[in-house]
Amino acid sequence: MVTTAVARTQLAALKVAPVGTMAGYSRAKFTHWAEQGDKCDTRETVLERDGTGVGRDGECRAVSGTWKSLYDGVVVTDAAKMDIDHIVPLAEGWRSGASGWDAARRKAFANDLTRPQLLAVTASSNRSKGDQSPDLWQPPDRSSWCQYGRAWTTVKSAYELTVTEPEKRMLTTMLDTCAS
Repeated sequence: MVTTAVARTQLAALKVAPVGTMAGYSRAKFTHWAEQGDKCDTRETVLERDGTGVGRDGECRAVSGTWKSLYDGVVVTDAAKMDIDHIVPLAEGWRSGASGWDAARRKAFANDLTRPQLLAVTASSNRSKGDQSPDLWQPPDRSSWCQYGRAWTTVKSAYELTVTEPEKRMLTTMLDTCAS
């Protein structure tokens, strides 16, 4: 995760543009939950990374463990109650530049384990977020705003995606919650 100062620099450099069209969008155009080796896909890899005491079966499915959801602060001990959130949702990526990418770049975006693009969160918080940008949805646990704003900005910067003016304002507000 980048520092707040780096996130502010990244945010300042992002191109501001109107919301793009959803024409041609399909979630299927973003191959997600790709194989990561040892029978594990991206979902299972993130569950193990973000949990504590995670036990897996022979098919790499998480069968035990504990997860704390960043968005709502809820602690969960059943992996089935966790979703893997794309910090920058696939549809939001599409609206802000991914519509022009090839299939390989969309797959990389949907399965990015290097940047803070994927996070295990409660299914309920992920579903309330949907494909909304920070100006339309903020994590209910305000103490997560700093991390969320830094992650969103980092992903948008890394993939050279655009932001809207209201999105940029809200990201600034989120970064303002970071401790100095």
